[in-house]
Amino acid sequence: MRRDTRQRKHAMAGLRAMAGEERMLGTMVRVINSGKQALDAVMLEMGRMVAESVMLIEREEVTGPDYYPTDPALQKWAHEDGSIFMGDQKVKVTRPRLRHVEQGEVTLQSYARMRAPGAFSEELLEKILRGVSAQQYADTVLHAAGAFGVSPSTVSRKLVELTATKLKEFQQRSLADCAPFAVFLDTIHRGGEAFLVALGVDRSGEKIALGFWQGSSENHEICEALFGDLERRGLALSKRILFVTDGGSGLLKALRARFGKKLVHQRCAIHKSRNLQRHLPKQDRKAAHQQLKTALEQTSYADARQMLRELEAWLRSKNESAADSLLEAFEELLTLHRLKVPALLRKTLMSTNPIESMFSLVRHSERNIKRTRGSLMLQRWLGTVLLSCESRFKRVKGYAEIAQVITTIEAVHAEPQLVQTKKAA
Repeated sequence: MRRDTRQRKHAMAGLRAMAGEERMLGTMVRVINSGKQALDAVMLEMGRMVAESVMLIEREEVTGPDYYPTDPALQKWAHEDGSIFMGDQKVKVTRPRLRHVEQGEVTLQSYARMRAPGAFSEELLEKILRGVSAQQYADTVLHAAGAFGVSPSTVSRKLVELTATKLKEFQQRSLADCAPFAVFLDTIHRGGEAFLVALGVDRSGEKIALGFWQGSSENHEICEALFGDLERRGLALSKRILFVTDGGSGLLKALRARFGKKLVHQRCAIHKSRNLQRHLPKQDRKAAHQQLKTALEQTSYADARQMLRELEAWLRSKNESAADSLLEAFEELLTLHRLKVPALLRKTLMSTNPIESMFSLVRHSERNIKRTRGSLMLQRWLGTVLLSCESRFKRVKGYAEIAQVITTIEAVHAEPQLVQTKKAA
């Protein structure tokens, strides 16, 4: 019997034995004693044997049996060491070779597919984003004899390549098909740098990470640079979009310079509450927060405005600066009330919580990065995590009411045009 035939039969016999009663009893004992690690090791060995059997079977189908070859030009040609990707790691296998008399080496399709590293890279990135560091990754994979290629340097190289690809995808993708209803703008600080990030909500209520721009602080120029980048990629920024911000001066300056008095802007109620509390002694902070919360929970604009006026008067009796801080953002806190946004949707749009939630995922994914190596590394990780976040996004609560709010915004912008038309007549 030929050597390759014996090896094929040996591999098939081993595969059958793996499912045999005696082998299964031994496996159960190891799993009971060692837990999941032993089970993973057994599954790895089974996978290796299945892969080798598949390659042998494919070669047999291509060439035919020894006693009845389908193509005399194709010849079975011993074996050699190879490697394939199984799950999230590389595994050594013994691969059968096939040669053509004239064309030379013929690659088996099954081997070529199992050697594709794409699945490994994607699964590796997903593990890193969930908090596994490159230095500790080797400890998370299976400690089986067939596993290799998971050194920290190898993992780091793969991560650099993959995150660079993700960053390019994020920064170059078109936004022409996105029709934004609202845009949340906020800054996350990483490695001593400020990254201004835009999160959009389209007219169907779906969220999308629009883009980011890096700077030393959240200043007017950085904001304009971000807007320019979004427009370059096809996003239509207009006065009819609702902008939600924390009230940063640079961001407000950029928005007002672009849209003037017709800017539809909602100040974050949570940031304003924190700002007010910082002006007050500890015994008054809870009362200030509760009064602001109660005022903004009112359905009508008139009721909410009246309660804010009462809060302003109370603050003046405690701290003039706190009252001035409230007055500075007075009407912008009531934008959603003026637009008659229903309560469920208003709760989502009242603060920058949606983008802050996204930032928490960024911090969680990067918590194992101990040292940053330049701006590009920060951008690679941010772009990668923002893309990853999109797969977890859900529609905003109250999305069914978005069309009604858009109609109200359109009506607000149409009113001055009607007045001008009457004056001209």
